[in-house]
Amino acid sequence: MTHPLFALDEEFARQVFAYCRDRLSLDPVPLDYGGLLPIPDGVLDNLFSETGRSAEEVLALYRDHLAPSIISVDSTACLAFIPNAPSKMSSLFDMVIAASGLAGTNWVEAAGAVAAENQALEFLARRAGLPAGAGGTFVPGGTAGNLSALTVARDVGRARHPDIAPHEVRIALSEEAHSSIGTALHVIGVTPLYVPTDDHRLTRRALEAALARDPHPETVVGVVATAGTTNAGIIDDLEGLGSFAREHDLWFHVDGAYGGAAMFSSSHREQLSGLRHANSFIVDPHKWLFAPFDCCALIYREPTLARHYLAQRAGYLDITHEETHGVEDWNPSDFALHLSRRARGLPFWFSLAVHGVTAYESAVEAAIELARRTAELVEASDHLKLVRPPGLSVVLFRRPGWNRDDYFAWSHRLLREQIAFVVPTTWEGETIGRVVFLHPDTPLETVERIIESARD
Repeated sequence: MTHPLFALDEEFARQVFAYCRDRLSLDPVPLDYGGLLPIPDGVLDNLFSETGRSAEEVLALYRDHLAPSIISVDSTACLAFIPNAPSKMSSLFDMVIAASGLAGTNWVEAAGAVAAENQALEFLARRAGLPAGAGGTFVPGGTAGNLSALTVARDVGRARHPDIAPHEVRIALSEEAHSSIGTALHVIGVTPLYVPTDDHRLTRRALEAALARDPHPETVVGVVATAGTTNAGIIDDLEGLGSFAREHDLWFHVDGAYGGAAMFSSSHREQLSGLRHANSFIVDPHKWLFAPFDCCALIYREPTLARHYLAQRAGYLDITHEETHGVEDWNPSDFALHLSRRARGLPFWFSLAVHGVTAYESAVEAAIELARRTAELVEASDHLKLVRPPGLSVVLFRRPGWNRDDYFAWSHRLLREQIAFVVPTTWEGETIGRVVFLHPDTPLETVERIIESARD
C-alpha cells in the first residue's frame, strides 16, 4: 500500500501541468501587485489540519489569493532591482529537474548531472579567459558565491603569510561593492580595506594609492572587483586590478553576479577581458543569462584550492572522496559552503545547448541597446534629467523638484496601474529613479509610458 505522501493523483497532476502550461504561455506576463495587494484576512487561517485538505482547494487558494500578491519578476515590465527573465526552455527543464528526484551533491550519486553542470561551468570559464582546469559549482546566488570564494581567499592568504596573525589579514574593495561582500567579510572575520573610487569605479591607480598610504599594506591578501555594479552597472578596472593582484600575489575575486553576463555582449565584452586574471569569479545565470531562480556560477582558477579549504569530511562521505580511474571525482559540494544541493545549473545548461550562444549574445545586447535608447528618451524629455550615461543595462535619472516621497508614490502608482515595476534608489545621497533591463522583449512603449508618468 503506497503511503499517501507518495501516491500520485493523476487528475491533480493534469491540473498542475495545465497550470504550468498556462503560466508559461502568458504573453505578456502580468506584473501582479506584490505587497500592494493585501492577502485577504483569514485566507491562511487553520490551513494545516490533522487530515489535510484537497489539493485542488490549496492550489486554488494559491492561484486566487497568493499569486496576485507576488510580483512576476519575469515580466517584461519588471524593471526593478535586478529582474529574472528565464527562457521558456530553462523553465521547462527546471520542471524536469524538480520531478526527477536527483541531488547534485557529489559524483557518486549524480555523475550525469555533475558532468552537465561542469560543461556549463567550463564554458563560462573559457568565455572569461580562464585557463583549462578552471571550474567550481553552482550555488543559490551571489551572496553564497561571494562568501565561499572569499573564505578561500582568506585561507589562501593566511597560508601564504604565516608571519601575519590570522585575524589581521585584510581584503581590499570599494564602497560600491555589493552589500554581500561586506557581509561576507564580516562573517569570515576579515577586515575590509575600503579604497576610494574614481567616479564610482575601482581602479588600479586608486588601489596602489591606498596601499601606499596604508601603514600595513602587507596584511592585504586580496582584492574584490565588480563587473557591473548593481546600482549603476559600472565595471571596475578589471584589467588593471587583476594585473596588479597577480604581480603582488593577491587573490583577485570578481563579483560579476549581474554584469558578468556582458561576456556575451559584442559592445561590452572587451571591458571584461580582465576576468582572465581572476582567482575566482561569480556570474548569476538567474539574472542576465536567462535561467530560473536560483542559480549562481562560482568558478575558481584553481579549484583544488577551494576543495582543500571547503570540502566537508565525515565517515559517511568517505565514498564521495574515493579516486576512480586514478582521479578524484568532482563533487560540487567541495567547492562552496554547502553540502546538499539541487542541480541548479542544469536549466541553464539545457537552454544554452538548445538555443546556442548567438541567441544569448543577441538577448544580452538587446538589453544594452534598450538602456541606450531609454537614456536618449530621458535626455529628450523636458521633465527628466539623465544622472550619468547608462551602465550596461541600467539607467539612472532624476525628476527635478521631486523628493523621496514623490519617487515612492510614483513607484507605487506605476505598479498599481500595472504599467511597470520600477523602484527608486539612492545615488550620492539623493533619491533618484532607476530602471534596469534584462528581458530582450521589453517594449520601448513601456519605457515611454514610464517617462511620461513622471511628468505629473
